[in-house]
Amino acid sequence: MEQTTVQTNSLNKENLNILITDPVADVMLNTLKEKGFHVDYQPEISKEELMKVIENYDIIVVRSRTRVTRDIIERGKRLKIIARAGIGLDNIDTDAAQERGIKIVYAPGASTDSAVELTIGLMITGARKMYTSMTLAKSGIFKKIEGLELAGKTLGIIGFGRIGTKVGIIAKAMGMRVLAYDIMDIKDRATQLGIIPVTLEELLKQSDVISLHVTVGKNAKPILDEKAFEIMKDNVIIVNTSRAVAVDGQALLKYIKSGKVYAYAADVLWHEPPKEEWELELLKHERVTITTHIGAQTKEAQYRVAVTTTENLLNAIKELGVQF
Repeated sequence: MEQTTVQTNSLNKENLNILITDPVADVMLNTLKEKGFHVDYQPEISKEELMKVIENYDIIVVRSRTRVTRDIIERGKRLKIIARAGIGLDNIDTDAAQERGIKIVYAPGASTDSAVELTIGLMITGARKMYTSMTLAKSGIFKKIEGLELAGKTLGIIGFGRIGTKVGIIAKAMGMRVLAYDIMDIKDRATQLGIIPVTLEELLKQSDVISLHVTVGKNAKPILDEKAFEIMKDNVIIVNTSRAVAVDGQALLKYIKSGKVYAYAADVLWHEPPKEEWELELLKHERVTITTHIGAQTKEAQYRVAVTTTENLLNAIKELGVQF
C-alpha cells in the first residue's frame, strides 16, 4: 500500500489540537497547557463519540482503555501524532498509523518498578495460595492453608528485558535459582547477574516457577502452548504480567484442572472483561489469581509515565516544526 504522508504546512501551537481520551496524571495536562497548546480532556469518551470528533484533532493521547483502531486512524484526517501514556503499543494499530505517516510516542520503562513489584507479589500469592486464604478469612473461616516456599526453587524468566531482568535480581535475593530465555542474545548480561541463560525447552523442563515478560502482537501464537505444558514440571507456578496471548488459555485450564499447574497468577486476560466460557471457568478456579491489569497502576508509575510521554510528545511536536 502506498504510504500517505501527513501534511504539516503552517502548523503552530495555536492551531494544533490535542485530544486526551483516558485519565492521565495532572502533570501532563498542566505541562501541555503551560506550553500554550489547546487540549481537550475527555477521559471517558466512547468509541462512537471519538469517531465523530477525531477529524478535528492533530494529536490523540491514550492509555490502555482507548483502542486506536484502523477506522479511527482513517477518520482522523488531521492526525499527526498518537501518544500512548504507557509502555506498550498493543492498543494502537501501528500498521495503519505507519501507512499514514503518523508518528507514535510512548513511555518505555516508566512503569518497570511497579510491574516488577506486582510480579513478585503474584508469585508469592500463587505459591502461598493467598487468594484462597484471604477469601476464607473474609468469610470468617480461619483455616490454615498450606503453600510452597519460593526459596530454593528455580524461576524461569521468559523475556529478559527491563522487567524480566529486575524480577530475576529480586528472585535471586529471595534465594531462588534463576534461568532466563529471550529471543535476543542475553548470555553476557545474564551471566554477569548470576542468572543462567538457557533455551526455552530447558527453561520449561527445569523451572518450578515461570514468569512471562514478553511483548507480542494480539495475533501471536502462544509461547506456552499444549506442547510447552506437556514438558513442564509438575506443580509449576505460572505468573504472567505481560500479555495473555503468550499463554494458550484453554491448555492452561486443562492443566490447572489436572493439577499439573499448581497456580496461575496474572495481571492480564485474553478479553478484559472475560467473555469466553473457558476464560470465565479459568477465572473462577481457586488456584487462579487475576488482577485487573494494574501493572502500571501506582501513583509513582503514572507520574513517570505522564512525564516521559509528555517529554516525548513535545519532542515529536518540535519535529513537526512547531515552535513553543
